[in-house]
Amino acid sequence: MNTNKDWITRAQAVLPGGGFGNFDPALFIRDGKGSRVHDEDGKEYIDYLIGSGPMLLGHGHPEVIDTIQSQIGKGLTFFTNNAAGIELAEEICSAMACADQVRYVTSGGEADMYAMRLARAYTGREKIMKFEGGYHGMCAEAQMSLAPAKPANFPLAVPDSAGIPESVRDNMLIAPFNDIDTVRALLDEYEKEVAAIIVEPLQRIIAPLPGFLQALREECTKRSIVLIFDEIVTGFRLAYGGAQEAYGVTPDVCTLGKIIGGGFPLAAIAGRQDIMKHFDKSTVGADAWLMQLGTLSGNPIAAVAGLKTMEILRRKGTYEKLHATGEKLQSLFSQALREQGHDHQILGHSSLFDIVFTENEVHNYRSWLAVDHEKNERFNHTLREHGILKSPGKCYPCLALTEEDLEQTANAIKTAAASC
Repeated sequence: MNTNKDWITRAQAVLPGGGFGNFDPALFIRDGKGSRVHDEDGKEYIDYLIGSGPMLLGHGHPEVIDTIQSQIGKGLTFFTNNAAGIELAEEICSAMACADQVRYVTSGGEADMYAMRLARAYTGREKIMKFEGGYHGMCAEAQMSLAPAKPANFPLAVPDSAGIPESVRDNMLIAPFNDIDTVRALLDEYEKEVAAIIVEPLQRIIAPLPGFLQALREECTKRSIVLIFDEIVTGFRLAYGGAQEAYGVTPDVCTLGKIIGGGFPLAAIAGRQDIMKHFDKSTVGADAWLMQLGTLSGNPIAAVAGLKTMEILRRKGTYEKLHATGEKLQSLFSQALREQGHDHQILGHSSLFDIVFTENEVHNYRSWLAVDHEKNERFNHTLREHGILKSPGKCYPCLALTEEDLEQTANAIKTAAASC
């Protein structure tokens, strides 16, 4: 039987950097059930990574597995419409305030790319405003000022990847999250050129200040700019209706992923009918048509997995349980860190958060850069040594967590707080 070390050696021979580019390439997860996963050496972890968000129900939920198995016997993919994909689109339109229609893709990054292109097709304008530190996938526009080590003066965009043409920079405007005054100033200057503002309503783990999202909505309405909420992470997590429901602000378009596929590759662009019609050549004509197709878009296995996941999420008490679990976890972190005298903040939401070591308020990317990242790394390293698996920058509670899990987590947190 191959060990974790064996797999590392094999991966280094065939994968750049020895990994898929997503997470620590030295970790190989073998299996998962409920709230726990095991690596190739058999080490068990309580999973607060949960696939970077999609496994909100936990791993291997029996109802989801049964639904998937029933579809597998009927066929894996068809490249045509399928009933499950239509039912899922209907449910998305019912749940998301902005959604009249849906177009499927396979990944969240793909959805964000098409959402920005859709705004350009609809408005006839070219510039996109995004927020420094905001994550919107891997397309060229999204890779502008995602994580600049040396932030530039606003609105200059800083490319975070090689291979991006300089011309992309010319069509991007970068603003600080939670700073509506800077947004307004930039829009005053570039209003007639801006097609869209794309924003994570909860930017990574940084919450919007009161009134910020509402002000974005007002500015976009006033200036005929498309407001895009990137809800790849927040959709069906903050609330069943996503950040739109949680914060009471309706965008023109949103992007969805992770949870809507129930653990399978599926994402979507959802929005107003007058904007979404640009995906339909017969309606808008060749010049205004946004061409989009994908071999696995609307895949029936992903659709049935997403439908069953969303059905379970709609059950009474589900979100109350999720939020209560998240709040308890936050309390465990804060209590242990306070007892050890660590200056810290919990950023985010009860369903998605993390700890940062700082005595200062964090409202945007630049204030986040100033936190003690080395201390955070030591803290997370000790957590993993004691059976807690989480992202370096996020903690995802899931509905499968038990009291035993929380007790074990509390002990690991106490140990990590004492050692960092």
